[in-house]
Amino acid sequence: MLSFVQRRVVKPVMDLLRVGATPERLAWSLAMGVVIGINPVLGSTTLLALAAASVFRLNYIASQVSNHVVYPLQLLLFPVWVKLGSLLFGTPGLKLGRHELMHAVKHHPWQTTKALWTWEWHALVVWAVAAAVVMPLLAMMIKPVLCKMLDGLHHEPVVEK
Repeated sequence: MLSFVQRRVVKPVMDLLRVGATPERLAWSLAMGVVIGINPVLGSTTLLALAAASVFRLNYIASQVSNHVVYPLQLLLFPVWVKLGSLLFGTPGLKLGRHELMHAVKHHPWQTTKALWTWEWHALVVWAVAAAVVMPLLAMMIKPVLCKMLDGLHHEPVVEK
């Protein structure tokens, strides 16, 4: 597991520091990738991270690395976002059981689609609020680590791109 993290996370970040990415910009890029990577809209993270990195002029590679590393966390958090959204908006809970869901899709497709979109929308609102709080905190936690990593690169000059 340690070699996986070394190869897939640490080495790409070190390479970015070597080519002149500043620790602050990289910290925001990584934090943004993590936050987008755990959103409740399954299948949307790659394009969302690319779009956000473009809009905020962040590092595409760093945002994608962190986005893809947290993919298992996205799957684990999906039911949590749905549950929190249901609690916040006072909607009935999502029946995640296969039989109930298949029965509803088969016999009430339009109502089921509306219900699924409602749960998704509510989950997205909860995630957005959490993201607004978590992303800056995460960036502030990552920046000192990146500064230490940069110091380990023989004090090479950093040029903002």
